[in-house]
Amino acid sequence: MKTAFLFAGQGSQYPGMGVELAEISPAAKAVFACASDVLHIDLLKLCADGSEEELAATTIAQPAIMATSLAALACVREKGVEAEAVAGHSLGEYAAMVASGMLSMEDGFKLIGFRAAAMGKVAEKGAGSMAAVLGMPASDIAEVCESVDGYVLPVNFNSSAQTVIAGADDAVRAACEKFAALGKKAVPLKVAAAFHSALMQPAADEFYAAAKGFSFKAPACDFYSNLKGGLLSDFSDMPALLARHIVSPVRFTDELHAMQSAGIGRYIELGPGHTLSGLVKRTLKDVTIQNVENAKTLEKVTG
Repeated sequence: MKTAFLFAGQGSQYPGMGVELAEISPAAKAVFACASDVLHIDLLKLCADGSEEELAATTIAQPAIMATSLAALACVREKGVEAEAVAGHSLGEYAAMVASGMLSMEDGFKLIGFRAAAMGKVAEKGAGSMAAVLGMPASDIAEVCESVDGYVLPVNFNSSAQTVIAGADDAVRAACEKFAALGKKAVPLKVAAAFHSALMQPAADEFYAAAKGFSFKAPACDFYSNLKGGLLSDFSDMPALLARHIVSPVRFTDELHAMQSAGIGRYIELGPGHTLSGLVKRTLKDVTIQNVENAKTLEKVTG
């Protein structure tokens, strides 16, 4: 049975994440050391002592989640666990690039530093909001979004039971009110802006200018892409693809179906929380799902 490593996205952060892994594994601790050296901040201390508010800031959340994810990866690899494929949800694609060998760990943290800074600048200006809509088909969600005044649209296709919308604050709020009137639940997300929407275009432009200075290798395993909603085969212009990624929908449900069709039956989520494990459970049948975020969850994973 083939295995895929999955890497969490922004919003999964919480105080204390990654600390246990760094305590039990020198390799995991080295991940945080690398991130701190590259970004000139003590990420492990921030994860250990930072408040929810501090960790939610885009410039901190992105590298901290990535470090926790790569620390979990280091721990499972110490146990002899490897994967034939990798995938990430939004931010998680950067951990997936490092895991696949597309980027070195140092370059991965440098790149996420540029991404977080560019997106953080836009977020500080109040560039919209996001909400998860539950129990409604994505096509119906799109119709509701189109019916309200202002800019709002579906951006994260997470499962048949959950689609995330993003856009201008007033438009997102109006859409959520319509969903409530229809008896559907819409949950505001703990993010700083309308990620994966056109409101992030200034960040995409700034990030692209920085990303052009990086070299990307072909991955050593299959790499599944949010943009494509499936296996990525063209790595000739990753800076442009990653810039588009900032303003484009995350087609995670399509990715999961593509992975299962390729014979992947085991999914291991690496990083804080178990959001992606839940999405896999709601999307795929007859698969094995595990998550690794601390010592207890690490114990359950075997090679």
